[in-house]
Amino acid sequence: MKAHPDFMSRKFMSRDALALLRQQLRFFGRKVVFTNGCFDLLHLGHVDYLAKAASFGDYLIVGLNSDASVKLLQKGPARPLQDEHSRSHVLAALHVVDAVVLFDEETPYELIKFIQPDVLVKGADYKVEEIAGHDIVLAGGGKVELVEFVPGYSTSAIERKIKGEL
Repeated sequence: MKAHPDFMSRKFMSRDALALLRQQLRFFGRKVVFTNGCFDLLHLGHVDYLAKAASFGDYLIVGLNSDASVKLLQKGPARPLQDEHSRSHVLAALHVVDAVVLFDEETPYELIKFIQPDVLVKGADYKVEEIAGHDIVLAGGGKVELVEFVPGYSTSAIERKIKGEL
């Protein structure tokens, strides 16, 4: 059975839609998980990370750095390699991702404050106290989970390989 053409577009959320959805999920006792990133050149490490993030709850919301936000992170002059439209559609196509929401700020702190997720997930290369929004989630009785990365997979490494630098 093919997915309805509207399937992916239903995963793109405005803040108003997120507010209503969050109320519904809370009413039904569903655990909301939030993670974020640039997800430029989606690879095995990203897919593994997102699957692990989804396993911590019932509904995975991915905060996606907009193109402007990626520029603020100064990941390099050519980044993002794919625009936010492309990156958001690739994420939305993944079964484990329930919603994608763009944010323009350097960190998703305000988005986390707005969503009030039950679980906040980041890579194990962070310490809990370094994660934007950890204070909000913990103060609300939620958890912060750290996920180990699959060794050898990163967008930066792929970019270097393409350029012949590896």
